[in-house]
Amino acid sequence: MQHNLTQKHILLGVTGGIAAYKSVELVRRLRESGAEVRVVMTAAAQEFITPLTLQAVSGQRVYTTLLDSENEFAMGHIELARWAEFILIAPATADFLAKLAYGHANDLLSTICLATTAQIIVAPAMNQQMWNARSTQENYQRLQSWGVRFFGPGHGLQACGEQGLGRMLEPLELVSCLQTLFQRGTLEGHSVLITAGPTREALDPIRFISNRSSGRMGYAVAEAAQLLGAQVTLISGPVCLTVPLNVDTISVSTAQEMRDAVISHIHQTAIFIACAAVADYRPVHPVDHKLKKQTEFLEIILERTPDILSEVAQLSNPPFTVGFAAETHDLAHYARDKLLRKNLDLIAANQVGLPGTGFESAENALKVIWKTGEIDLPRCAKPLLAKQLLNLIVEHYFQSSKFNRLQPS
Repeated sequence: MQHNLTQKHILLGVTGGIAAYKSVELVRRLRESGAEVRVVMTAAAQEFITPLTLQAVSGQRVYTTLLDSENEFAMGHIELARWAEFILIAPATADFLAKLAYGHANDLLSTICLATTAQIIVAPAMNQQMWNARSTQENYQRLQSWGVRFFGPGHGLQACGEQGLGRMLEPLELVSCLQTLFQRGTLEGHSVLITAGPTREALDPIRFISNRSSGRMGYAVAEAAQLLGAQVTLISGPVCLTVPLNVDTISVSTAQEMRDAVISHIHQTAIFIACAAVADYRPVHPVDHKLKKQTEFLEIILERTPDILSEVAQLSNPPFTVGFAAETHDLAHYARDKLLRKNLDLIAANQVGLPGTGFESAENALKVIWKTGEIDLPRCAKPLLAKQLLNLIVEHYFQSSKFNRLQPS
């Protein structure tokens, strides 16, 4: 593990969810990475795990009370707020997100969050229905607009037995996300253009041809690029996702609209990452009225849509170009063929059709291939996978002749 958290001051807030048991491992992993960790627990958190346990693994006193006679003379909450470089709340319950969103200060942790200028990061942990509740989603949007960062939630089986978004990310995932924050500036001054989501090709005013892409991977890559300081433009097909902070987003529907948006921005682009699942074919003659169910069979003639990736890669002065390949079989063979045939710099391939990965999933695995090698990125949550992929892209970009040609003046 990289030790780029050395001597960083991280205040870990633990709130009252069953995922509090993961906080012990999280403290241990943070200290392994070189961080100095102080822990603040809410009263509800102490119902799940004891302060003594976290004191043992952190090597520091654990703070639990706002009105502490030992600390209040020195205004302990202000002292902790000033000490912290980052405040990581893990787990962050729905109740605590609501406190943050409305400025409550009725315990030590919420008071510290109001008193600090440090970056606040939350790792949500709750039942999937609680995460999807309108009030929680409104709090999520509000906090994001204020600059609070969200690591997760993850997708999977929950303590209640239900399945869905709401799990706290694993300790190693959270440490990796934190390490990325300390790599800010790697892409400072470089523009990154990303496509994400599906496209829709109309059959009639209410029906269309599309695919199962959720856009999650493209949005995660956009956020990861922004965290590294890039100027990011995201061209997105129709999705139900929150736009990452400080990312310029252009909404499109069809393959032709996506192509036109890409070409209009490509000449200012250093790195182009084509995450979108663009429809390969479109109806030649879409109709302007609803097709009626009048015949036993309906014949629809399709034509090829623009090949955006090939067009970009074949420009006289192309950016560093990264493609995606979603395959049901012979993954490496088809991906390497696409890499060479389209003259790409890098391709990220994933197998679709397997349970729990690929389209419509919160997790994925990738095989990343370039002309002289390849590497497997194991299955994990898409935000973490996006950071790992972007680190590879950055490494190859800076080693390429295109970096020397395209680097900012």
